[in-house]
Amino acid sequence: MKSDIILKYFPQITGSQFDKLNRLYDLYFEWNQKVNIISRTDIDNIYLHHVLHSLSILKFYDFKNGAAILDLGTGGGFPGIPLSILLEGCNFTLIDGTAKKIKVVNDIAEKLELKNVKALHLRAEECREKFDFVLTRAVSTLEKLSLWSNPLLKNKNIGPMPPGFFAFKGGDISSELQLPGKDNYYEINSIYEKIPEEYFREKYIIYFQK
Repeated sequence: MKSDIILKYFPQITGSQFDKLNRLYDLYFEWNQKVNIISRTDIDNIYLHHVLHSLSILKFYDFKNGAAILDLGTGGGFPGIPLSILLEGCNFTLIDGTAKKIKVVNDIAEKLELKNVKALHLRAEECREKFDFVLTRAVSTLEKLSLWSNPLLKNKNIGPMPPGFFAFKGGDISSELQLPGKDNYYEINSIYEKIPEEYFREKYIIYFQK
């Protein structure tokens, strides 16, 4: 399982938070026998490939208590579930167009008693709420993510950064950064610079300000 890798990079987390993170393997392993949430060849790498990847954004950005955060296309609950465990003062909405995945996410959130999480079977176009930030992981191109995310973002700045969306991306992203008709301010953060594990080479978190 190797959940100790979380403590290596986030030694400040509480015992309660680590306990909840530590339970993720058993919860996802059990669900994976029924629903293919995580590749069965990848389940033993859940802490490096999924949990630590999700938490890596906290190496670059702070989120203020009370922030409303949308995990768009959450899949099995990444990055929303791990982040909700550490960001107990933020409110997370996790949406996905696949109902069975939302069923899994709701079950895991309930078993971990995550009071700051709600998961909904929705596509981005159907969502009517507004959020301070939108997170996306392995969902689509930056151009499409911009089109889906911007209508869901608030105009008011809760800080410490303006409303915007964060995309977890990998590989050569240079061509995607040219968003037609937009002069978005963006930041590219190399995960490998903060978490020098081989898996994170050429993996980035990109922040686009609304």
